[in-house]
Amino acid sequence: MGNRFVISIDAESETRAEEFIDRAVAEISRIEKLLTTFSEDSITGRVNANAGLKPVEVPEEFFQLVSRARKISELTQGAFDLSYGSIDKRLWNFDQTMTVLPTAEALENLRLINYRNILLDDSRCTVFLKEKGMRIGFGGIGKGYAADRASRLLQELGVQNGVVNASGDLKTWGSYNGRPWTISVADPDAPAFPFSELEVGEMAVATSGTYEKFTVIEGKRYSHTIDPRTGLPVTGIKSVTVVCPYAELADAMATPLSVLGIDKSLQLINQMSHMACILIDDHNRIFTSKNLCA
Repeated sequence: MGNRFVISIDAESETRAEEFIDRAVAEISRIEKLLTTFSEDSITGRVNANAGLKPVEVPEEFFQLVSRARKISELTQGAFDLSYGSIDKRLWNFDQTMTVLPTAEALENLRLINYRNILLDDSRCTVFLKEKGMRIGFGGIGKGYAADRASRLLQELGVQNGVVNASGDLKTWGSYNGRPWTISVADPDAPAFPFSELEVGEMAVATSGTYEKFTVIEGKRYSHTIDPRTGLPVTGIKSVTVVCPYAELADAMATPLSVLGIDKSLQLINQMSHMACILIDDHNRIFTSKNLCA
């Protein structure tokens, strides 16, 4: 999935642990094949290829994931949008060689980004992209979903304690040496070092930040996180950490919080049950939602 997965579990023997982890890795690989945009034969590839042409019948699992993603788009007023894949990825190069922002003409496909044009028919289990040229992608939700599925599988196999780490998106269950799981939050200016620790217990945590990938244009730092409503990189927030019961939701919410900004993000999270966040702005000021216990 273009991400590093680390799986840590308790097991009665090393052989048994390897067996369980192999099963979890197989599940992650299955999800990757289902969601990938790098294969025309994947379900996502078929949906994208038929944009503006016809609905595509999809597996129930795929349909439900798209349906949940649409609800997150509605919740965040389009700050999260599966159809962001309609933007030509060649417009952005975050390896420090990019020196100018794309022109309005270069962003002409922005009109194709509209989650409302992802049409779902639950009676036939079909997904239809209304406009020709539209593309969906699961980069903002897929690895969290895979972490949830892998952790659920391991628990069904009888693994009582563990953590699935999908490049910073964590799903924990059980405990660690009899104590609740505690995670460290990276300092965005020194990612190898934590600035805070959180006792999360059986929860999911996702962290996204500009320190992962960014470019500087005319002295201004632009994150690799793109606002799907404008097609431009976000500024103002350098780190977002979301804590909630599901890695899929934590993964999906980390991006729109970067897009919405401090005030709107806190207002949104403070209205949601079983969800908390830590935000760090470009001036290193730390903001936390009301229900966070650090």
